[in-house]
Amino acid sequence: MLKRKVYNELLSWKKERRENGLKKCLFVKGARQVGKSFILKEFGKNEYKSFIYIDFFSEPERKMIFEGSLTPDEIYKKMSGLIPNINLIPGNTLIFLDEIQCCGNARTAVKFLAEDLRYDVVLSGSLLGLSYGEDDDKSVEIPSSIPVGYERNLTMYSLDFEEFLWANGYNDEAIGNLKSYLDTEEQIPDVIHNKYEGLFREYMVVGGMPEVVADFVTYKDFSRVNRIQNDILSEYQDDISKHAVGREKQYVRMCYDAIPKQLAKELKKFQYSTVEKGQTRRKYGGSVKWLKDSAMVNACYNIHEPYIPLMANANNEQFKLYINDTGLLTCMYGFETKAAILNNTIKGNAKGGIYENVAAECLVKRGYNLYYYKPDDIHEIEFLIEKNGEVIPVEIKAGNSVTPSLNSFIDEFKPSIALKYINGRNGRVDSKITLPHYMLMFI
Repeated sequence: MLKRKVYNELLSWKKERRENGLKKCLFVKGARQVGKSFILKEFGKNEYKSFIYIDFFSEPERKMIFEGSLTPDEIYKKMSGLIPNINLIPGNTLIFLDEIQCCGNARTAVKFLAEDLRYDVVLSGSLLGLSYGEDDDKSVEIPSSIPVGYERNLTMYSLDFEEFLWANGYNDEAIGNLKSYLDTEEQIPDVIHNKYEGLFREYMVVGGMPEVVADFVTYKDFSRVNRIQNDILSEYQDDISKHAVGREKQYVRMCYDAIPKQLAKELKKFQYSTVEKGQTRRKYGGSVKWLKDSAMVNACYNIHEPYIPLMANANNEQFKLYINDTGLLTCMYGFETKAAILNNTIKGNAKGGIYENVAAECLVKRGYNLYYYKPDDIHEIEFLIEKNGEVIPVEIKAGNSVTPSLNSFIDEFKPSIALKYINGRNGRVDSKITLPHYMLMFI
């Protein structure tokens, strides 16, 4: 089993239910293939004496449990009558309602199940970020009532770089030793730097999808990695065909396919005209929103002024889109691009776009919202983050070139620190801290 950080958040929710009487079910969201169902099944089997799994998509007959009265007593009575050999143990049972979007009554019942502290209930499903009007899947049922205030939302992503290192046998001590160079500002020795640079390039090619990582750890075969990633991309395409509404099926696919092309050109914002010449937001705006809501992409918004709160200064009409998993992005570019990344021979604008994508992915997995700053046609800071009560600029360089935009930002806004990530070792000049790309896992 791959070690996942989200497991500690599951344990924390369980502890709050037990010790503080938390009246919330846990709602785990995230893109397809990031491991939601797997980790919740492992959590139920490992942490409870009794685990009950209900998949409303593959077992639609289970929806009968939530017909009629939605009181906990009635629900659990029907559950025990319709599911053979279940054992409801008060205080030690986890009930996992998977593909919850297929049973509107079950979603409505969450309020009552959350208030009943005898059993713990977790929920998950496919493309849960979509609003009900955006989903064309005929199996999706609209609940009569959304249980506002009775769900704790937890977003799950594919493996981050630290989890990738765990999967490849690196323990907390080794990773802690690497982090010590960040804390002490001592320069990282060449031998250590070269090792982690190589591992980070592997991460860019393999990505963090659990199935891909698990296979890579076992076989160390990039051809197998590529086949599995292509299968996942095919499933994403199937999701678009199944869930997008009407003509959006075609438009969403076209927008998704345009993202690698835009990143390769290092465009300063998402351009609808690259999806289809001469077109605008009027035609494709809904499709972009669908991709954002489905968690297949990460959106980064331009900021008018770099002040807290960044969201208040964001321009929702000027944004960039990044693929949610950089391994999938490099798969879309093709096997030769993967080989060039691994050999550190990739050149051109595509190189910068790929490094931006992996940086965006790392930031999102660290809990940051994505913003960039482009005040004019000359200057641009790839990312701005809110940290320790201030705005911190984050510049991403595929190589180790000069940073006039970052220097200008420092001169004008005087942040306490400014971060520059490069294909090289660490150093510091005044407030500007230069770090290798793999140190993004500590940001």
